[in-house]
Amino acid sequence: MSDHRELKERTRSVYPFFLSYRTRWIDNDQYSHINNAVYYHLFDSVVNAYLIDHAHLDPSQSSLIGLVVSSFCHFFSPLSFPAVLDLGLRVTRLGSSSVTYEVAVFGQGEQQPSAVGGYTHVFVDRSTRKSAPIHSDMKAGLRRILTPASKL
Repeated sequence: MSDHRELKERTRSVYPFFLSYRTRWIDNDQYSHINNAVYYHLFDSVVNAYLIDHAHLDPSQSSLIGLVVSSFCHFFSPLSFPAVLDLGLRVTRLGSSSVTYEVAVFGQGEQQPSAVGGYTHVFVDRSTRKSAPIHSDMKAGLRRILTPASKL
């Protein structure tokens, strides 16, 4: 994982896939900014939208499911309702049964992220819950957004 300063300096060009998200009133906390927990909802939404639309995942039928084994988020500037957000996604590591995603949360049209985070999925067999290789069609979809991870 990259250091805080390096993550803050990321720009849109690093992320090959984007999804827009319109914030909701309920996303704000008592301090009138998006609650920290909502960022993990955003990460999950952009990752799964990509997996479903571009990597052949059918959440209710696929023989493999992804389990989150680690996650992180660095916050740089607040966002709040009624903002529209641009969620940038890239894969930083792709193994035989695991994938690490990085998500940047940008205010609509902004060049610097307000937050950068992500998580690692380990894919397992739906019924046995044992680690299993990522299917070739899913792996091909994930390779399309694979970019080298930054070094510390």
